[in-house]
Amino acid sequence: MKGTDAIGEAAIQAGCRCYFGYPITPQNEIPEYMSWRMEEVGGVFLQGESEIASINMVLGAAASGVRAMTSSSSPGISLKQEGLSFLAALELPAVIVNINRGGPGLGNIAPSQGDYFQATRGGGHGDYRMPVYAPASVQELYDITMKAFDVADMYRTPVMILGDGMMGQIVEPVIAHDKENVELPPKDYILNGASGRPSRIVKSLVLDVREMEEHNWKLKRKYDLMKNTLPLYEKYKTDDAKMTIIAYGTAARIAKGAVNRARSDGLKIGLFRPITLWPFPDEAIISLTKQTKLILVFEMSTGQMIDDVRLAIEGKVDCEFYGRPGGIVPAPQEIARIIERHWLQKDL
Repeated sequence: MKGTDAIGEAAIQAGCRCYFGYPITPQNEIPEYMSWRMEEVGGVFLQGESEIASINMVLGAAASGVRAMTSSSSPGISLKQEGLSFLAALELPAVIVNINRGGPGLGNIAPSQGDYFQATRGGGHGDYRMPVYAPASVQELYDITMKAFDVADMYRTPVMILGDGMMGQIVEPVIAHDKENVELPPKDYILNGASGRPSRIVKSLVLDVREMEEHNWKLKRKYDLMKNTLPLYEKYKTDDAKMTIIAYGTAARIAKGAVNRARSDGLKIGLFRPITLWPFPDEAIISLTKQTKLILVFEMSTGQMIDDVRLAIEGKVDCEFYGRPGGIVPAPQEIARIIERHWLQKDL
């Protein structure tokens, strides 16, 4: 399957029955796929008049108890930020897919990782967080999309899947799951008619400051629980690594090829790949510092995840950076040369 199609099919299998979106390259294959697939399963596909309309349609569907999703790319996600803040405040589950493109501004339609800050820092206004997943294969796009809906329901939170233009276009084998009739968990907060029960109110306007403070602390307790339960990561040849590359998504695929090249030259190099960008796998990264002497962060940006890496390692080992922003996708050979250069400079 193509990456974008895998996201769409996984959403269907996870029980998503409402998709609302607005066209923007390079994620247009997701709404294209959902436009006919939703009809087959009795769901709702609607192209909104804007990104703002689309995210608010997702909010309405989530409030009624339906599994709902939207997707966009960088500038479009920027327009959805207010809606994401509202979803977090209302504690409504939803899945949002961002297929990154080059930026800032309109930029271009090439793969990029420039939206890390926006995704992991909340993006919208207010004191909130949301789980952010960064798949690195089409199979992982499929599996994590299914997982994202479960996490959204479990914690009553928006969940973001962060891909890029290359990840969306890659075609790879996928082991699919036939779960179209998935049974959703009971939801005692949804607005589905008050016949036979007291009325429910879903709101984010809280004028009493003490009540608003308590709501923020409630959200904070939920985010702390997520930090303890959600972090996912992959370690690749890190057990004896004197130098460890940290990268995610497409950059991690490139870095893995570079690690293999370096290993064939006798260099003890490993790869650590965060799969959850929030919660960030701090503890697993700290454990790397017991044997590695140098960490090299590789991103398809000017450097954003490196801030979280540096916070995690607390200065215990040196941390260097290599980046290619604006849509440039380097080959593994280029990263291998950077690895060798740092290896020689640090005399590892």
